[in-house]
Amino acid sequence: MTQASSGDSKKIVGVFYKANEYATKNPNFLGCVENALGIRNWLESQGHQYIVTDDKEGPDCELEKHIPDLHVLISTPFHPAYVTAERIKKAKNLKLLLTAGIGSDHIDLQAAAAAGLTVAEVTGSNTVSVAEDELMRILILMRNFVPGYNQVVNGEWNVASISYRAYDLEGKTIGTVGAGRIGKLLLQRLKPFGCNLLYHDRLQMAPELEKEIGAKYVEDMNEMLPKCDVVVVNTPLTEKTRGMFNRELIGKMKKGVLIVNNARGAIMERQAVVEAVESGHIGGYSGDVWDPQPAPKDHPWRYMPNQAMTPHISGTTIDAQLRYAAGTKDMLERYFKGEDFPAENYIVKDGELAPQYR
Repeated sequence: MTQASSGDSKKIVGVFYKANEYATKNPNFLGCVENALGIRNWLESQGHQYIVTDDKEGPDCELEKHIPDLHVLISTPFHPAYVTAERIKKAKNLKLLLTAGIGSDHIDLQAAAAAGLTVAEVTGSNTVSVAEDELMRILILMRNFVPGYNQVVNGEWNVASISYRAYDLEGKTIGTVGAGRIGKLLLQRLKPFGCNLLYHDRLQMAPELEKEIGAKYVEDMNEMLPKCDVVVVNTPLTEKTRGMFNRELIGKMKKGVLIVNNARGAIMERQAVVEAVESGHIGGYSGDVWDPQPAPKDHPWRYMPNQAMTPHISGTTIDAQLRYAAGTKDMLERYFKGEDFPAENYIVKDGELAPQYR
């Protein structure tokens, strides 16, 4: 671990989303620019400089001004600061990249490893938040909820137009691609619904856990997907998974399959999803991750039929914010003392990428 010697003043930059009028509505709303993870007073009392912004894109943005001399960059997956190889080259003092939350794919991890940087995240901080959200999305798509809600808002009443494509969750086959912390929590929460649960992952669960959850391991993803009524994406974005759900893979799925993706937008081939939703091959698509983020106004997923998309919100509940703010503070404290982080928090350490990103 690179040591920040005590009494050594560091420049720390945080990139978060702006809360504007919502910043004062909840004292625990820590994950925004205004409340800056609740660590400003603590950092400044230790003699460190703490700059916080939401302005992260383009050559003239606020973040770009601080790249040459910052020591630590904190970002979140909800409003990511894209840390390219070019930015890493300019950042002569940079030692530490922290993700307040989970998922560090907004960073060029190979470039970070080559430059000897440490990349870490607050592992586990929002796994419950995301798993609960995935369960909600499965039900929203299965029951055709969004068009029903829209009818009420628009003063309409047409039961038939909703019920002709609304189903029970019981008895359906649900498959998760990836069964790490979030995937396991989702499967546990689905158990009481009486579904047929399948999972594909690079690692099989221990037999006792598999039995307790009631999920069956499928080693070959191509064998699992055609069996599923619902597919949930729970794999990190890596070079292997980028664009993985392309026309060919989507074509192997059941006609009318429902897809939930809270992992990363770039795991899906954007246009392939649009075409499959428009043709009805995908019966419904719901997620809160886009590529890029924030999603531009003309992003085609905004205008697909049978979608239940949201901005990236699943992992930034108030409960999750309290956990990832505390985890970020803990790692900064350790960094200032030259101590190691909890092993599971490392994404890049000593030039090596964590296994899930290799």
